[in-house]
Amino acid sequence: MDDEIDIKHEEADEKLVNGAFQRLLDSYLSSRHRKKVDIITKAFNFAKQAHKGVRRLSGEPYIMHPIAVAQIACEEVGLGSTSICAALLHDVVEDTDYTCEDLANIFGPKIAQIVDGLTKISGGIFGEQASAQAENFKKLLLTMSEDIRVILIKICDRLHNMRTLESQPANKQYKIAGETLYIYAPLAHRLGLYKVKSELENLSFRYEHPDEYNSIKDKLKETEQSRHELFDKFTAPIEETLQQMGLKYHIKERVKTPYSIWTKMQNKHVTFDEIYDILAVRIIFTPNKREEEINECFNIYVAISKIYKSHPDRMRDWLSHPKANGYQALHVTLMSKQGRWIEVQIRSDRMDEIAEQGFAAHWKYKDGEDVEFTEDENELNDWLRTIKEILDDPQPDAMDFLDAIKLNLFASEIFVFTPKGEIRTMPAGCTALDFAFSIHTFLGSHCIGAKVNHKLVPLSHKLESGDQVEILTSNSQHVQASWVNFVSTAKAKGKIQAILRRDSRELQKKGEALLAEFLQKNQIESKPEVIGQLAVFHEVANLEDFYQALGNKTILLGEKDLDELAGKNVTTGKGGWRKLVPFLGRNKQKPVEDVPQQQLFVVPEKFNRKKPIFISEDTIGQYKFKHCCHPIPGDDILGYIDNKHQIEIHKRACPVADKLKSGFGNRILDAKWDMHKRMFFDATIRMQGIDRMGILVDISRVITSQMSVNIHKLTIGSNDGVFDGSIELRVHDREDVRAIIDELKKIEGTQDVQQIM
Repeated sequence: MDDEIDIKHEEADEKLVNGAFQRLLDSYLSSRHRKKVDIITKAFNFAKQAHKGVRRLSGEPYIMHPIAVAQIACEEVGLGSTSICAALLHDVVEDTDYTCEDLANIFGPKIAQIVDGLTKISGGIFGEQASAQAENFKKLLLTMSEDIRVILIKICDRLHNMRTLESQPANKQYKIAGETLYIYAPLAHRLGLYKVKSELENLSFRYEHPDEYNSIKDKLKETEQSRHELFDKFTAPIEETLQQMGLKYHIKERVKTPYSIWTKMQNKHVTFDEIYDILAVRIIFTPNKREEEINECFNIYVAISKIYKSHPDRMRDWLSHPKANGYQALHVTLMSKQGRWIEVQIRSDRMDEIAEQGFAAHWKYKDGEDVEFTEDENELNDWLRTIKEILDDPQPDAMDFLDAIKLNLFASEIFVFTPKGEIRTMPAGCTALDFAFSIHTFLGSHCIGAKVNHKLVPLSHKLESGDQVEILTSNSQHVQASWVNFVSTAKAKGKIQAILRRDSRELQKKGEALLAEFLQKNQIESKPEVIGQLAVFHEVANLEDFYQALGNKTILLGEKDLDELAGKNVTTGKGGWRKLVPFLGRNKQKPVEDVPQQQLFVVPEKFNRKKPIFISEDTIGQYKFKHCCHPIPGDDILGYIDNKHQIEIHKRACPVADKLKSGFGNRILDAKWDMHKRMFFDATIRMQGIDRMGILVDISRVITSQMSVNIHKLTIGSNDGVFDGSIELRVHDREDVRAIIDELKKIEGTQDVQQIM
């Protein structure tokens, strides 16, 4: 009987696997790639045999994962046979006894090289140690700069992992979702994979904030009918005009994703009902001639702006100067007859495909041959060169290194001109000094100022689109430590820090030599106790700083130092040495922490990290509540095991927690509240509005009489008829805060009410 059940299971698995592979082949055959079905089938059979008998946590055969990754690579990213084979084989080297040499012999060196790149960065970017995490991320970026397909397939792999995240325990979900938001979504965005990036963000949001995700999804469902009606009424006259122009086109309704709606609600402190750009309209047309597509975009804009009035400040021309990820379109905002501003995106079918699939789509328009990535994609290669430069001077700290990479991932672009009229793409918010470093390190390190539009400006001047910039230099100029505070690009920051590190090493060596000379001259033996005593005498916090101060002559050694050593019973030659406390950060100040009433919980070695920790009135004193995000009951939270094996509590949306999820994923715990409105927590509410007589009385009445909450502190000021104030309260939980905000919003004259950290 058991044998019959096993046979039936095997048959069902076989049917499932073969069906998935057939779908993959159908997708590949309907693409414009050269049809290399044989090698794909060979890779499938090889991987199927290698993973035989292995199952995923969800219970399905393991081979379903590589097939799904290959399906995403083919259908959603538009890659060819080389990438499909690499996707099918991407876990073989790590999970079986086969080596990259075996794959090279069977499938050729290119597929083996990509699989090798994917194996190096397997299991998520990060492990337990910060240095190992940064090292693995460097491997990912280095391999990516050799063949971009490595990171494209890795993003496909991550997308499938996110789609099947339900089978993982909660702490793993937060780790993987946090890592995805911190690294993979920005990478997908930078590579132009807008659709993939949106799905990665949404899936991360769904697992980190399930209540908010479901709430927004429900509201989108409720307002779906009214959106359709608005779309139909708005597009009817546009369709009529496009038909008269004789264009082959289609119009799509684009709705903001739950994640982007939630982000806007958080950043702007507004409710779902106050977001007016949930709906956008996309006009996609097929040009009669490919070289005429930009002109036709403008022709469509001229035609539809005769129907609806356009917003003069909300036109975005990404046609003449595409974004660095290849995105091209014309964005205009029109006033509908219903009194709503609606964004319209005008793009050709080619532009639409590149917007959805990114750089991979470029090759679809190159005679339909199999994807071979060449060096002719200038923007992408400029970005990869920047990555390589950062890798040449990596940050010593792992999280600083990740931040440096992230600086260049999500930056929106501006266009700046050189004195000769050459155009350069720069991240928004960059300074004149960033521009100098983008041209050459020598220019940046000797920069004394700039002329922007022929006017003299300082190094820290922020550039705007259309500026013409001339960099001024001086050979006597040297890199200053303060520069790090105002540059915004990863390249400039990385170069400045590398130069400062090099300079400090040179100063240190000079200082060490001067100290050795001083001690030798005065016949004092060079011992750690002596050097430590001198550093303490000059009130310097650590030895590196002491050597540097000697090197740059801010500390000069002389008679007073000899007196100090003699006074401490430090003699020359042998004997008579007083044993001093080793000089290890003696003067470093420790942060002052509140002493908890309960002893902090220390995580034992065999602690089950898959189970959630529950925070109740009885256990709350056992955990550390950090000031970076001020979590209170009702917030989505997580736990983090720190270096002392104690547990910190953070909001899941906290910027510090984002770094911890990405950098120390194995230390993340699921945490839940189990509070019963018996304890009070601090909360601050900010209010703004139109000032009037009695507004303060109304605010006090709502909080104290209506909501029965004590006001801890109230600060309010009025200027030109507008009031701005903050109220510090003691509340039980997030529910109390929401109820108070809802009531305060009803007060006449109130314009904005929000909770602040």
